[in-house]
Amino acid sequence: MLFLKFLNKMDQEQENNKDAPNKVRKSVPYTPWTGGPHNLGDPDDKSLRKVEKDILIPKKVRERAKNEKCVDEVKENQKMWNCYEKWYHDQELIDRCTQEYLNERTIYRRTGIGAKFQKEQGLS
Repeated sequence: MLFLKFLNKMDQEQENNKDAPNKVRKSVPYTPWTGGPHNLGDPDDKSLRKVEKDILIPKKVRERAKNEKCVDEVKENQKMWNCYEKWYHDQELIDRCTQEYLNERTIYRRTGIGAKFQKEQGLS
């Protein structure tokens, strides 16, 4: 948001200095991660960025495996890692975590409320 204000200020300065033809106009290219009601991206966009796919979704899978699927195995380290590995490669769990993440992101983009506060307020 601050960057956009900076660019707007630059555009105003550029219009005031029309006699300086060598100045380059700077603008923000369109990306799917801008726009929406709070300028946080399109809430209905279900595509994943690389960082979301490679880092955030696996993190969700690990947390779900630790807290729901491997509770008893956490007491013994090797059993825990075997259980994690089993669930980490389970496509159904990965798909559920991906869908959960996309729903949280949709709510965030619509409301501007982060995932932590969504759970506190019962939005997700």
